[in-house]
Amino acid sequence: MLKLPILFLLLLCLSSFTSGEIKKLKIRSDNRPMILFERFGFTHTGQVSISVSSVSVISSLATSDPSGLGFFLLSEESLIQVLIELQQNPNFCVLQSNYIQHLFTFRELSLPPNSSFDRAYPVTSPNEYSLFFANCAPESKVSMDVRTELYNLDGRVKDYLSAGLTQLPTLYFLFSLVYFGFLAVWVLVCLKNRISVHRIHGLMALLVVMKALNLLFAAEDKHYVKVTGTAHGWDVLFYIFQSMRVVLLFTVIVLIGTGWSFLKPFLQDREKKVLMIVIPLQVLANVASVVIGETGPFIKDWVTWNQVFLIVDIVCCCAIIFPIVWSIRSLRETSKTDGKAARNLAKLTLFRQFYIVVIGYLYFTRIVVFALRTIAAYKYQWVADSAEEIVSLAFYVVMFYMFRPVERNEYFVLDDEEEEAAALALQDEEFEL
Repeated sequence: MLKLPILFLLLLCLSSFTSGEIKKLKIRSDNRPMILFERFGFTHTGQVSISVSSVSVISSLATSDPSGLGFFLLSEESLIQVLIELQQNPNFCVLQSNYIQHLFTFRELSLPPNSSFDRAYPVTSPNEYSLFFANCAPESKVSMDVRTELYNLDGRVKDYLSAGLTQLPTLYFLFSLVYFGFLAVWVLVCLKNRISVHRIHGLMALLVVMKALNLLFAAEDKHYVKVTGTAHGWDVLFYIFQSMRVVLLFTVIVLIGTGWSFLKPFLQDREKKVLMIVIPLQVLANVASVVIGETGPFIKDWVTWNQVFLIVDIVCCCAIIFPIVWSIRSLRETSKTDGKAARNLAKLTLFRQFYIVVIGYLYFTRIVVFALRTIAAYKYQWVADSAEEIVSLAFYVVMFYMFRPVERNEYFVLDDEEEEAAALALQDEEFEL
């Protein structure tokens, strides 16, 4: 039975999280056979520094072998071999494997009452490794204080970001400048067409502000982690603006999908219910994101928080699609009775295009980006972040262009001569969803 959690934990190594900052954690009466601490991409100058103190092992048996408790590194290439060893031998201890890089066992601890250990290890083979603690002593619980440092040396300077993420501070900062420029253009467009500006356009401007600040503080957060190993409080601002940005993004998509502000000044009850569902769920998703990002995989509930985040995000992505579908169906029904075929065709075209854009954005950022992070070599993990930001920027540009404030929007003002052609087009089933 112990093999099941070990196998599951090893499979987590295939997920896309990567960490590297200095971390201090306390483990109390933990009987897990394996504890995953961090995953990090090392260059040829990589170093692993581990300090443990206040170590105690409580066993229901007479004694526990200290050589059966210890730390090791495991690369993704060696993962399959370790899984095979676990499958073939039910009593196999991971610390006995020839496919891991041994660091130390509790046999090397100083004598009680100190029971501590502190040493740095060079990583001689560049690769992406996962740092594990293994407990092969049956029916034993471990308590200890652990401090880890995983970094690469650039000369004498420590770089605490993984080899594939060290470019992120520059990447996020450049994208924040792009969004600040985007905001300036949007404000100019709104000022130029102030007669056509609606409340939704103000919310869209606020969304760009949140996105730009989110990226700016993400750049600061990653920069301080890169050079010092800790975020120095910038992570707090990053999480605050990330939460505000995500909640506002989903809110804007829902409000645009309902046609609020520029098509109708009110929301129907079912549309209000969607907002009442999406906003609290996004708050919960952001809480899960903070827990995942700040604690790491060593906590017992880390997998649960990942599942919460995934489920909530999927529910929200599905929920924001419904208002767009409702608007398309409502416009199609209205087109049969109000005699304004060209105008309704323009609206239907707009919302159908918006529906496709939203679906494409959600598909790419939730599925394609995850696939990129999973299959990309550890040195090129920044490519997935770049792709996500490029697609997000493209989504913002398209959405803002489609619903920009202009006096004579081609979606809503058409010549009377097109009425007959529009009426025929509305009879086509392509607008049915």
